[in-house]
Amino acid sequence: MKRIPAKPTASELEILHVLWNKGPSTVREVLESLNEKKSLGYTGVLKLLQIMAAKGSVRRDETNRAHVYEACRPADQTKRQLATDVLQRVFEGSASQLMMHALAGHRASPEEIEELRRILDEYKGDDNGNAQ
Repeated sequence: MKRIPAKPTASELEILHVLWNKGPSTVREVLESLNEKKSLGYTGVLKLLQIMAAKGSVRRDETNRAHVYEACRPADQTKRQLATDVLQRVFEGSASQLMMHALAGHRASPEEIEELRRILDEYKGDDNGNAQ
């Protein structure tokens, strides 16, 4: 049976966002990206990456002198896992409650609203009500 990686912490998610956006990166490259928002130290980022490697959320390529880290799972898989967790734990499985609360706390752009409509229409399926 395939093991689902543990949910990332807030700090781990910040690192994953860097790796998803930049692709495989050294500790220094991750640090530089993170330091655009807040000041962090090299050893702190290194330690987090080592913990994440042990958890299975990143993998480390040791073929070069500077180790290169990359996310083990694509962003959409991790985001889906987190959304499903919030949906179950907070909203008792109610997708409509999740969406209503998300939209009440965030002013969605017309483009986001249109994208949500497209997704809902796609999910609704054909005229017989069968999901695709």
